[in-house]
Amino acid sequence: MNPALSDAMHPMASPFATTHWSLVLDAGHSGSATSEAALEKLCRTYWAPLYSYVRRHGHGPEDSQDLTQSFFERLLSESRFRLADPARGRFRTFLLTGLKHFLVNEWKRGQRLKRGAGAVHLSFNCDPEEAFYAREPVDETTPEHLYERRWALRLLEEAMEAVRKDYVRSNQGALFEALRGSAWGDGEGGRYQDLAARLGLSEGAFKVAVFRLRQRFRERLREAVAATLPDPRNRYEVEDEIRHLQETLRQPRSGAA
Repeated sequence: MNPALSDAMHPMASPFATTHWSLVLDAGHSGSATSEAALEKLCRTYWAPLYSYVRRHGHGPEDSQDLTQSFFERLLSESRFRLADPARGRFRTFLLTGLKHFLVNEWKRGQRLKRGAGAVHLSFNCDPEEAFYAREPVDETTPEHLYERRWALRLLEEAMEAVRKDYVRSNQGALFEALRGSAWGDGEGGRYQDLAARLGLSEGAFKVAVFRLRQRFRERLREAVAATLPDPRNRYEVEDEIRHLQETLRQPRSGAA
């Protein structure tokens, strides 16, 4: 497992004022344009794990895209977030439970949401997710495990993108691009020397730069994980969720070498 994940119990860099659950609960009560925009962003962020789940259920790419999009549109247009309750579990569980309900009890009966009928229309490009899905082994990998794996990877992507923006804001975008491959533990020995020489840094200075990158990545990962929990300040829940993320990525994929 990547060392950056193993060390991800670093104290949070800053208190989290806005979580996924707080956005959901706010939308369920207010329905304001601001909360709807925030919810749409959440949908776009976590479309990938749900798409993977639908695909593993045997639907083709086009049907899976349409099912996932219809699920989110119905979720938004019918204010299903009013039923959300953080006390019932994690945000990833809330979304997956909602999708299962949609597939079994609504889509199966042909209750398909008509486009443009007062719905919040979302448009997704499924090509990247289809490429991800195509790389996954097809035998014995359950839809639930694939969902959990894609969820974990999405949090890593979110944390890495936040770090990239941090470096760009500090006019260090080029440094980030050079170091990003070392964010979770790669790049020892001779590769360090090669990269350091390419950047015009001593090996010692390069190691310090890598250490700082990993530290920032750990902080951003904790923030990304905490945002999905009912209480982001509960360090035990954050640590438990990070352990779950670690375990999900550590589990060997069926059919892999």
